[in-house]
Amino acid sequence: MFFRTKYLFLLLCVTFIFNSCGEYQKVLKKPNTNKKYELAERLYKEGDFKKANRLFEQIAPGYVGKPQGERVMFLFADSYFKIGDYNFAGYQFERFLKSYPKSDKASEAAFLGAKSYYMLSPRYSVDQTDTDKALTKLQLFINLYPESEYFAEANIMAKELTTKKERKAFEVAKQFTKLGKSYILDYSISAIASLDNFISDHPGSIYREEALYLKIQATTNLALNSTEKRKKERLEDAKLAYNNLFKYFPGTKYAEDANDLVEKVDEQLNNYSEQENLSK
Repeated sequence: MFFRTKYLFLLLCVTFIFNSCGEYQKVLKKPNTNKKYELAERLYKEGDFKKANRLFEQIAPGYVGKPQGERVMFLFADSYFKIGDYNFAGYQFERFLKSYPKSDKASEAAFLGAKSYYMLSPRYSVDQTDTDKALTKLQLFINLYPESEYFAEANIMAKELTTKKERKAFEVAKQFTKLGKSYILDYSISAIASLDNFISDHPGSIYREEALYLKIQATTNLALNSTEKRKKERLEDAKLAYNNLFKYFPGTKYAEDANDLVEKVDEQLNNYSEQENLSK
């Protein structure tokens, strides 16, 4: 009895799927726009976004300017989002907002459009064009819809993307600092310039403490390997970098390493002081 019931259930499921597929293929090939609209909505509600998307794609141009056009365009864009085609989703949500800027769905469309570009943002080490676009869209949404239910999520995403961009800039400066240890002074000079830009451009960054420490490394390396003509000035720059780290991070985790570096700097500076005293 159990096996018979199970068999009948499976048969009903197969029949239902077959009929659904048959209906979809039949409607897909017919020119009847109303039928396509009804089926697209039903498939969308059932979670079959791929088939719904294909139907919406066929009928969307025919609904431009019609009462149902707003709903069709939104569901068309959202079906792209639901199937993970974020390039087209972002584009279609932009089109929706241009066509229906005062829609009740405007804030949701703005958020989902921004989130589409957020989903396209790559890892920090490669080109960040999509990250820049996502940040622009998210900031626009945050400015326009501060009361939206998606406001908190948009802020979280914007912060994540900002940190990703910060990391890219920081890693460039960090790499120059490592290369500077090879005694090629141009690398240390580039490291200092990159670190200065990073510290100035990202005052609240989670990488700020390490950036300040790396500047001690880079300035110390540059000073100790400089010609006599530039050494004293660069040693003083290294000492200033050391003081800045402890100014902003008194309990810094880099204290021990920073102190080791400044000992070498102080030793050299003391030599200059002794020479100046002897010359008086």
